[in-house]
Parts: sequence; C-alpha cells; structure tokens
Amino acid sequence: MPPKRTRAERAGLSREQVLDAALAMADRDGLAALSMRKLGADLGVEAMTLYHYVPNKDALFDGIVERVMSAAEIRVADGDWRTSLTEYARALRLALLRHPGALPLVATRIAVTPQTLRTAEHGLSVLCTAGFALGQALDIVNALTLFVIAHATSEAHTTRVNEAQGPGSVDYLNTMDPAEFPLITEAARTGAGTDDETRFEFAVAAMLHGFDALR
Repeated sequence: MPPKRTRAERAGLSREQVLDAALAMADRDGLAALSMRKLGADLGVEAMTLYHYVPNKDALFDGIVERVMSAAEIRVADGDWRTSLTEYARALRLALLRHPGALPLVATRIAVTPQTLRTAEHGLSVLCTAGFALGQALDIVNALTLFVIAHATSEAHTTRVNEAQGPGSVDYLNTMDPAEFPLITEAARTGAGTDDETRFEFAVAAMLHGFDALR
C-alpha cells in the first residue's frame, strides 16, 4: 500500500504559498489581524496544518520578511558595485511600498532565514570584490538597507497623511503663512523637493558617492 500522506501533503500547499497568503493578509488587514487560525481559514485548511510549513508565529514573521526581501537581490552588474547597489535599493523600495503591511516587520526583525542572509552575502561579495574591507562592506549594506526601509516607511505614512489632507499634508502646508514660512509654502505650491522617488534617487546616489570616497 502507498504510504499515508500527511495532513500538509493532502492540503497541497507549499511554504511559499503560506507566506504569500500571510503577506497578503498583513497588507489587507494589518499585522494585528494576522493569526494562524485566520490564515488557515484563508487557505482552506486548519491552523494546525500550517505548522508543517512554519513552526510558530515568529517563523511566520521571519518568512514574511524573507518574501519581501527576496524581491531585491544584489547582483553583479558588469562589475560596477554602484549599479548593483542602486538596483538593489530601487527593488527593495518598490517591494516595501507594494507590501506596507510588512513594513513594521522588515524594520524590526533581524535577517535570520537563509534566503534573507543570502542577499546580504551577495552584497558583501560585490563590495569586497570592489576593494572594500569586510567591515566597511557590512556597514554599507546595513546603512543602505536601513535607509531604504526608513524611506519607504516614511513614504507610506506620507501617502496616508496626504490622502487624509491632515496636518503635514501638502494641502495643510499650503495654508501656512508665506510671510513666516516663505520657502516651505513655495515648495508646497511648486512641488519642489516633494517627489518621493526623486528624493530617494538623490539620497542613494549621494550615499554611494560617499561610500566610494571612503574606500
């Protein structure tokens, strides 16, 4: 007789499917609403079935971070480390903006899964090959990654503020007294320095230029 299949095998799921469903739930309902019971209901299985793929909720959270970070690999681009890191920063920003529900996890959880650590390993390899000392290379990968996470977090928050037209929004700044805040009100009126992507590209280029000078 053929061996009896486990409950997880009968469910026909994969770890990636479970993590993607958890990521979608976090984006839709927020992390506070994410539970193994609700996730199982979304996938049409009992909560206990999910423990075959993720042993506990911490592993689920680490997996969500992995799924977001895996969208931003660091690849060698014709031997140019600056191009490699620029493309990584852009890809990570877009992945974070697509999954705002995961932002609190990516910002606070240390990379522990092999897939997440592999991205860091590739970055260190690119930088060490370019002539950076290992300590410098690790500082660069950390600094750039943290900047991208912080920028994406700020962008997501700013989007919500502008949609609500509350304090801090462009509409709010337009109501300020131009005699007291001439430059701020001009920026709000003209859009100077207010485009998130332009600001992001400027900052990444400046960071990489500075790293190069310290090599």
